[in-house]
Amino acid sequence: MKISDELLQRSSNKCEICGSDQDLDIYKVEPKDQYIVVCNNCKSQLENPNTLDPNHFRCLNETMWSEVPAVQVVAYRLLFQMQGEDWTRELLDMFYFDDDTKKWAEATLQQENDDITHTKDSNGAILNKGDSVTIIKDLEVKGAGFTAKRGTVVKNIALTDNPEQIEGRVNGTRIVLLSKFLKKV
Repeated sequence: MKISDELLQRSSNKCEICGSDQDLDIYKVEPKDQYIVVCNNCKSQLENPNTLDPNHFRCLNETMWSEVPAVQVVAYRLLFQMQGEDWTRELLDMFYFDDDTKKWAEATLQQENDDITHTKDSNGAILNKGDSVTIIKDLEVKGAGFTAKRGTVVKNIALTDNPEQIEGRVNGTRIVLLSKFLKKV
């Protein structure tokens, strides 16, 4: 589909996400019939969320303030999908748009979010990279010869491929802990 003159003028002949002026195309912002101008790099990542490059999207700290609702929606969705990064959570906390635009932004996120399995603590709180947790039960650490005591705070956790486990440092040793024995601080 050809980029309309109206879209090119609105975007100043640049990607409305990252600002690139190379290899421009259009991207439909579901479920509405509205489009934004994007570069091929942004488009390929938008169409394949598993390939999101957080460093490429650091531009969202400016993009999120766009006056174009469709651009705001895409910026919000990208930040939401990358919320494992510290800087994206901070931007999400600052994000502001009107109620209708927020409903639009969240329209497809619920379905996508249902497909994503999050690491959760014993109370169901979502754990993110860098969080601190407290151990809620004495845990024998096999192979290390010590017991991780109840009440021990584990700072700056790392997530694993298994949503039931996290990695953290206890007694100076990096170990894997089951999330069901942890509580987010």
